[in-house]
Amino acid sequence: MEHPVRLYTPAFLLLSLSHALFAASFNMMLPELPSYLTSMGGGEHKGLIIALFTITAGISRPFSGKLTDTVGRLPVMYVGTLACVVCSMLYPALAFVSGFLILRFFHGFSTGFKPTGTSAYVADIVPPGRLGEAMGVLGICFSLGVSASPPLGSWMVKHFNGDPNPMFYASAVLALGSVLILLNLKETLPDKKPFRLALLKVTKADIFDPLALPSAITMVCCYVSYGVILTLVPDLSDHLGVENRGTFFTLFTLASVSMRFLAGKFSDQLGRVPVLKISALVITGSMLTFAHADTPFLFYGASILFGLGNGIFAPSINAWTVDLGHPQRKGRALATMYIALEIAIGGGAALAGWYFANDTARMPAVFYFAAAMSFVGWIYLSARKK
Repeated sequence: MEHPVRLYTPAFLLLSLSHALFAASFNMMLPELPSYLTSMGGGEHKGLIIALFTITAGISRPFSGKLTDTVGRLPVMYVGTLACVVCSMLYPALAFVSGFLILRFFHGFSTGFKPTGTSAYVADIVPPGRLGEAMGVLGICFSLGVSASPPLGSWMVKHFNGDPNPMFYASAVLALGSVLILLNLKETLPDKKPFRLALLKVTKADIFDPLALPSAITMVCCYVSYGVILTLVPDLSDHLGVENRGTFFTLFTLASVSMRFLAGKFSDQLGRVPVLKISALVITGSMLTFAHADTPFLFYGASILFGLGNGIFAPSINAWTVDLGHPQRKGRALATMYIALEIAIGGGAALAGWYFANDTARMPAVFYFAAAMSFVGWIYLSARKK
């Protein structure tokens, strides 16, 4: 495949728009899911809202990585996005605790497939020297979906007198829009193979790419904080009197967007590790601020700080993973990194839900733990040269 010479091609712009709608689809419901689960009598299972989602995402990563490198980038993206459509449509029909938890489990296939195919597709169509910048732009679009949709979801629930079903249907519509955009893209994988059941047999080599181990370790350390945030922030918002539970997502994403483009360019110019070290320290600081947040003002400040750290981290870790992996096995390297992401988020969410146990006095300890993990990430990166 010839090296591309332009970044902002129609294919890149369409893919970015599709990614924004995909992000909006599954994120718009997150602020409302804890209270929704509680209303069904499953409040003690709040930690599973994110944990189950990430377990399936992690399990599916080896398959999505292998299929990305064999069947093609687009089919993998189709599977991930259509999973959002189907699951969102089924939430109203399975409005009981066990049904809800089963759907959260299967909904995780969406992020197990779509981001892997998307990242590999981007690496195929952008100039190699601008990969970090491209990941930053893609991240901005993803973040715009993340920031715009949660407040909309919360507004819809409030507007329909506490009924979450319109929000679920709107989520399905957004995911369907993402699929329709993908139909306008051409496959970029050369010598792609037709799908056959034998491709679903994965080996250790498909599950883990040793070349991507440094990025996986960094991801685990720095992204435990994200699982903690997704589990605790809705309750922390209520505790501090923040009326719209989606406020965190708006502040977090605006801050993240403000950094992603520059962080991606800086990682191209200065190196991935120096930029990732900065992000690890900023994330550490944000977790410490959350631990001490006893007013909405401190809560808002912590949200912005976490967004800045994430905005620096995300494009750099994606580009670093592609750098570390074999050029012909981008999907496997990215799948390894994304498995680490799911372990971090799922583990952080499960731990937060278990220890928190609906007792706000226990929140600071969980945030201190997340801060310590991010700082360990900084120590690990500091020991590396590149």
